[in-house]
Amino acid sequence: MIAIAALAMFVPVCAGAQEYPIKPITLIIPWPAGGSTDLTMRAIAESASKVLGQPIAIDNKAGGSGTVGPATMAASAKPDGYTIAQLPMGVFRLPLMQEVPWDPSKDFTYIIHLSGYTFGVTTSAEGPFKTWRDVVDYAKANPGKVTYATPGVGTSPHVGMEQIAMLAGIKLTAVPFKGGAETNAAVLGQHTMLQADATGWRPLVDAGKLRLLMVWTASRSPNFPDAPTLKELGYPVVYDSPFGIAGPKGMDPKIVAKLHDAFKKALDDPAVVATLSKYDMVPNYKNSENYKKFVVEVTESERKVIDALGLGKKN
Repeated sequence: MIAIAALAMFVPVCAGAQEYPIKPITLIIPWPAGGSTDLTMRAIAESASKVLGQPIAIDNKAGGSGTVGPATMAASAKPDGYTIAQLPMGVFRLPLMQEVPWDPSKDFTYIIHLSGYTFGVTTSAEGPFKTWRDVVDYAKANPGKVTYATPGVGTSPHVGMEQIAMLAGIKLTAVPFKGGAETNAAVLGQHTMLQADATGWRPLVDAGKLRLLMVWTASRSPNFPDAPTLKELGYPVVYDSPFGIAGPKGMDPKIVAKLHDAFKKALDDPAVVATLSKYDMVPNYKNSENYKKFVVEVTESERKVIDALGLGKKN
């Protein structure tokens, strides 16, 4: 009787994994609508939904430097594959900087690694800075008076700018916002002198309203051939802040595999390729197992940077 009862309990679980998905899936995007992450993830989700045969509903849950959405999922979502989230680098970095209610090594099921960003520093076209050298010269003469907008404390634009400032021997003042739409508005309205963010600023640069001073990629962007890289400016660093998709801990491997396969296929969709290219994002695929290994490696790498900048949490 015990064996029969156990079998009866086991069958529905297997059937659920086999039939998945039978209803819409929610994808949490931890940034405001309208930014480069939001727009690219929507394109990827739309393509993946066609493979899965169910809609993927977008839930913009911004805040906490891109960590509120994933943290909420980790704390409350069922591991049934119907709630997943984009995972930015802040999920791995913020625990090194402050106490947080999640553990990236335990609280997520890593599904697929997708891509990375092209970051850059912009300023108002009406402002005084024509080059990054202008910024450095002004900052040395006016320590702390150069302000820059970022999508939040602990994000790659924030940590990247602090590392650049350290290498340049200058002091900058970070002004955190919730995402690219807000950082665009801040620098466009000259509420901050600079913006450090991903390519949600591209339309404003193309329109001549913002001036792009540098990019953080390994080589110059074909979309912005006149913008120098960090290496060309004398800073031996590259930032692309790779990201992927995860669910809450404890997901059925069969469901993980279905989600992985759908999103992997989406990366080859011409519409997705075009959207990624539009925002200077290069596909950076890793399967579920390699994504988990990457998390361990990148956490240790980030720990070294955070400690060098003096941003680590105090014990």
